[in-house]
Amino acid sequence: MGRRKNNANSNSSASFPTSQQPQGSKIRFQDAEEVEPAMDTSNLDVSNTVPSDKAIAMDDDSMSEADATFTGPNHGDDDQTSADYYFDSYSHFGIHEEMLKDVVRTKTYQNVIYQNKFLFKNKVVLDVGAGTGILSLFCAKAGAAHVYAVECSNMANMAKEIVESNGMSDVVTVLKGKIEEIELPVKKVDVIVSEWMGYFLLFENMLNTVLYARDKWLVNDGIVLPDKASLFLTAIEDADYKDDKIEFWNNVYGFDMSCIKRQAIAEPLVDTCDQNQIVTNSQLLKTMDISKMTSGDCSFTAPFKLVAERNDFIHALVAYFDVSFTKCHKMMGFSTGPRSRATHWKQTVLYLEDVLTICEGEVLSGSMTVAQNKKNPRDVDITVKYSLNGKRCVVSRTQHYRMR
Repeated sequence: MGRRKNNANSNSSASFPTSQQPQGSKIRFQDAEEVEPAMDTSNLDVSNTVPSDKAIAMDDDSMSEADATFTGPNHGDDDQTSADYYFDSYSHFGIHEEMLKDVVRTKTYQNVIYQNKFLFKNKVVLDVGAGTGILSLFCAKAGAAHVYAVECSNMANMAKEIVESNGMSDVVTVLKGKIEEIELPVKKVDVIVSEWMGYFLLFENMLNTVLYARDKWLVNDGIVLPDKASLFLTAIEDADYKDDKIEFWNNVYGFDMSCIKRQAIAEPLVDTCDQNQIVTNSQLLKTMDISKMTSGDCSFTAPFKLVAERNDFIHALVAYFDVSFTKCHKMMGFSTGPRSRATHWKQTVLYLEDVLTICEGEVLSGSMTVAQNKKNPRDVDITVKYSLNGKRCVVSRTQHYRMR
């Protein structure tokens, strides 16, 4: 899984005329900064094929003293092993800074909590994977009776200090440990809140942890926030960057390193795609109801039919997800799609071995299979079967990818 060095606004490289760009969806999430982010109807569970252009729902002190002692979240824990890598990666403040500065993400959660205080007033809340504790602080401010913030990484130490610094220790209790191993001071909770989504929605497999917490601690009529997540697929033209990332290995300073291409193309790329690169409609692959689903539902096979909206080339498939909070007064949420405001999740690009020439109205069809990797369940194995029977291109192929 890589990232782009540069993200140029690529235009189509097709030599034949292009048709009009696809029109916008009538259904949208409002910007996170708006006073009342809401929508009247949901695009979820309505149709398997939906438009792809939904909008988003949604003093400098010196540290150079020679005798300064670092007391960050990892202080005193130098004996970590590779088994702790996943949680250790969340011990560093940098990843939390990136997530907190993701306004779409953080402001949407804040709006959901502050504008729907009836969901939290006098309720016991469990924050799964609390990080810095920002969601717990939101819940406390919204009137929660008590919030249990569970964080396995050493950032839990910082979260405790943050809670104390903001005078909320009587409402928020930070617990360090794995959800699957800790015991809460209470038998049941009324609300579970979590920001569990990874790249490609399911990377890092944190959703199963939320489901475990739901089954163990949530009361029968309790709520999980967010409660809906949907994965979408579209196709893009991306000749320039595919040449730079994949074809580069054909001739490296005069040497043939093309054997590396197989690995390069099998690792999905996490990056933002310009909406002008989009060639087809978007296809809804899977909607997950977090309040009802089982852990097995994280592995699935879904068919897709991507209809070309102009004459162009297709170099890659692009996956993204939407998240919804349906228990609010009005449904709230956000999209990570290429037609929406960028988030730290970006999109997930899966390069095709073939360069497809497609004409307006032609259909790229196939299926996508998603499953946890057997050796490392936090990784995601993706298999794509696709075929095109068009005027200028006929192809049928199966490709395997692994997000790691």
